[in-house]
Amino acid sequence: MAGYLCIFCKNPQSEKTPMEQSLLTVENLRYNSAFKYVADNSLASIVKMCREERYNANTVIFQENTRGERLYFVLDGRVKISKVTKYGAETVLAYLTKGDFFGEMELLDDQVRSARTTAVENTVLAGIGKQDFDNLLKSNNIIQLNILKSVTKRLRTADQTIVNELDRTVEISKQHINKLNTLIDAAKSVNSTLDLDKLLDVILETAIRSIQSDRGTLYLVDELKGEIWSKALRGSEVIEIRLPLGKGLAGYVAKTGEIVNIPDAYNDPRFNPEVDKKTGYRTNNMLTMPMRNRDGKIIGVFQMLNKKGGPFTPQDEEFLNALSIHASIAIENARLAQEMVNNERLSAVGRMASTIIHDIKNPMGTLRVYAQVMKKKSGNEEAAKMADEMIHQVDRFVNMAQEILDFSRGVSATNMEETAFEEVMEGVLLFIEKDLTKNNVALERRLNFKGRVRLDQDKIVRVFYNIASNARDAMANGGTLTVSTEDLGGMVKVEFTDTGTGMPDEVKRRIFEPFVTYGKKHGTGLGMSIVKKVVDDHKGKIEIDSELGKGTTIRMMLPTLP
Repeated sequence: MAGYLCIFCKNPQSEKTPMEQSLLTVENLRYNSAFKYVADNSLASIVKMCREERYNANTVIFQENTRGERLYFVLDGRVKISKVTKYGAETVLAYLTKGDFFGEMELLDDQVRSARTTAVENTVLAGIGKQDFDNLLKSNNIIQLNILKSVTKRLRTADQTIVNELDRTVEISKQHINKLNTLIDAAKSVNSTLDLDKLLDVILETAIRSIQSDRGTLYLVDELKGEIWSKALRGSEVIEIRLPLGKGLAGYVAKTGEIVNIPDAYNDPRFNPEVDKKTGYRTNNMLTMPMRNRDGKIIGVFQMLNKKGGPFTPQDEEFLNALSIHASIAIENARLAQEMVNNERLSAVGRMASTIIHDIKNPMGTLRVYAQVMKKKSGNEEAAKMADEMIHQVDRFVNMAQEILDFSRGVSATNMEETAFEEVMEGVLLFIEKDLTKNNVALERRLNFKGRVRLDQDKIVRVFYNIASNARDAMANGGTLTVSTEDLGGMVKVEFTDTGTGMPDEVKRRIFEPFVTYGKKHGTGLGMSIVKKVVDDHKGKIEIDSELGKGTTIRMMLPTLP
């Protein structure tokens, strides 16, 4: 074997080794189409005119646009005739094997080589010079006719090749046009709405339809929480799915930006079949890829399942990548539009609060003074309590309007004072218990913190009252509100737990955003936004746990004094 391989060298004029057997014989030339019906004595003379040349596989025999001085006869192996377009793409014109010849055009018209020839495998050629070739044509009519027939056949083949290539080019152009039209339609679709929830549905439906996927999921990146999230339908309920960045294929793609195209899911270790087992769905193939904005930043992840007709293709990846740009712009526009709407609504609420404060401050002040006078002059304990309640409600109303005005203007003013926290809690609970009892809601106290805190008592009381009011509204048919406090060492944990209706994950995620409300027909939708702002102003934290049909827990942690 080693002796055979050594004769195939890059230099076609290298010396033959003793092991090498020449293929330049009368028998082999007789097999060539150029010498059909040529007498053996003539072939013997032609053998003497030729030179045997050997080429390793993938070796270029001659390049396009070079001068040609030899005609080649294929004695063994395989030769590729090709041209390279100006874009660098190679078009194969023909494959030649034993019995074929090439290089005659340049010798006949004295022009440069019209194509490139390459040895596809180890190849043996017989080369004849231009002068000898000219003499053969002049002296041998049979060779003339054979060359003419072969050239004619090649021209016919070349014609068909050109037609086939043109058809292929037209088909590719049609495919590109169809993809472009699909992308244009997709761009129109994703820019048809400024409602973010509807927009996400449109983007996903467009992606599924355009690349012929059976189903899919579109995740968005939540940078603040280090998660990706999406929505899914569970029965008739829309639930929110959240995954940490890096977890699962979608989380991995969101974190790394890598495209994961799995043609055979159950034979790929990266695929987790547990979801299929739970849902009964069979995943055959999967494409998971990042959604990037114009700056290349990852803002989401497409996860497409089961392409119809086979695995997902690189063209599908290209389409989703192009769709990502339009989708990200639409998402950004929807978010900006929502922000503008919220800002305008907040401004309107602020103007309303300012008007209320301006119009009612004097009447409320008068009412407060009358209540104070009534308290002093009544001499009746019950009347005095009613007067105190009137004063408290007047102050609460004015302060609430002022708080809404401050929130709409972004003002953070607190009047921090040191106080015993248990006294604050008892005062709040005493006040809200009356309201709860009227609505058939029992109040359960678990106050275990006895320390002192520094806070704006009026604002914290309104926070607790707001949370208790929401809990009352969530228990329209009665229930229990449990209020507890616990010393966490440097922080006091305050929890309000109701047995009400609970809330969906989507509402829970956005509950602290302005104008987000659930289960209420009236109200500004600013209550929980103001609650969070007050807690933040106190250097505290607020969390929410909720489950539909079971209830909600609002948990706050506030700094304590040593």
